[in-house]
Amino acid sequence: MTDKYASLRLKNQLCFPLYAVSNMITRKYKPLLDSLDLTYTQYIVMMVLWEQKQVNEKLLCKALCLKSNTVAPLLKKLKDKGYINKDKDKSDERNIVITLTKSGEKLQDKALCVPQSMAKEFHLSKEEAAFLYTVLYKMLDQELALDKKPQKP
Repeated sequence: MTDKYASLRLKNQLCFPLYAVSNMITRKYKPLLDSLDLTYTQYIVMMVLWEQKQVNEKLLCKALCLKSNTVAPLLKKLKDKGYINKDKDKSDERNIVITLTKSGEKLQDKALCVPQSMAKEFHLSKEEAAFLYTVLYKMLDQELALDKKPQKP
């Protein structure tokens, strides 16, 4: 006899362990990021800026898979902390350019311990971590590809 509601069981959902692990990871980041006076979302903004040094706000949103209304308050707080500058693009004033300040650059050195500390929290082999990374990015890439398709009228 088949259970017609089997697809609605929590244990049969891919989304639930992804959600639970995401929350667990964010909780484990918290004490490390508290010492840097950053939230997790502020931290990922800073990681993009540490790599790029300067980025258009729209491209930042795309890189983080976040909406503008989520990123805008993060940028305001990071600016208030003195880590970034926000300026209108001189060639197109509709665009906002985000750049690191000296203080924001210095924060990168303080954050160096975060990835190593987090790696110790999860007992995955390098192969398991690489496989998980590949599968998750495959899912993200599919979502990002959907965003690129033209909308139907």
